[in-house]
Amino acid sequence: MRNILQADNLNIGKNVQIHPTAIIKGLSGNSKNISIGDNVFIGANVQIICDDFSIGDYSRIQHNTNIHGYKPCRIGHNAWIGQYTIIDSIGGCVIGDNCGVGAHSQLWSHIKYGDTLEGCNFSTEKKMIIGKDVWFAGHCIVSPIIAADKSMAMVGSVITKDMNFNEIYAGSPAKSISKKIGYQFTENTIEEKFQKMNQYLKEFEFQNGEKHNIKIVKRKNQIDFDDYYTYFEVDTRFYKKTSSDIEVEFMKFLLPEKAKFTPVNDSIQ
Repeated sequence: MRNILQADNLNIGKNVQIHPTAIIKGLSGNSKNISIGDNVFIGANVQIICDDFSIGDYSRIQHNTNIHGYKPCRIGHNAWIGQYTIIDSIGGCVIGDNCGVGAHSQLWSHIKYGDTLEGCNFSTEKKMIIGKDVWFAGHCIVSPIIAADKSMAMVGSVITKDMNFNEIYAGSPAKSISKKIGYQFTENTIEEKFQKMNQYLKEFEFQNGEKHNIKIVKRKNQIDFDDYYTYFEVDTRFYKKTSSDIEVEFMKFLLPEKAKFTPVNDSIQ
């Protein structure tokens, strides 16, 4: 692990799996700061060459992915980064909670190569900001844009402009097609979410066959803050983290497509 992780300040969570062929370090020696949340998976031949990098709980970085840059790269909870993805943080990069980046995608925060002495007009870096629940479905190429929460790009999209809340984009250059096909998310009521989460819990109980310390509530004011229980609050999508074995198993049961929750007061903005 020492050879894999080269950092002056290292914060690594519980139950983290890092393949022995992965490399996590700074651009020229040790990274200044590396923070890896609980239950994170980092696959074979992943290279994270970044001076300041963090990733949240239950996130997964699949094999042969490259993340690099001298400005901070922040990836939230429950992220799925598909194989052979490139994430560039030379201009800085923030990827919010619950985001998916499909295989072979490229997220770029800079454009540099041409000789500026000769008058090349293309030499810029700009922070990329990806909101929560954003999904790049695969083989997407993304410029340093702002992608609003719940926006989505279909397979093979080339995204050069900002993406609006909950709209779906496609093409090269990508344009919104939501008026034709709809939106990534249809809003459910709190009652609908509550009923569905309880159904998921019943399915989990059936598979698990044991007592548990999980409670589903609609709103924060319904939590009694008993330290024994893990509360899942469907209104805000927060949960009170206890890190119990059954909580971890239930989170893995929910991810990636049933439900995504983040710890109270610990989400990536």
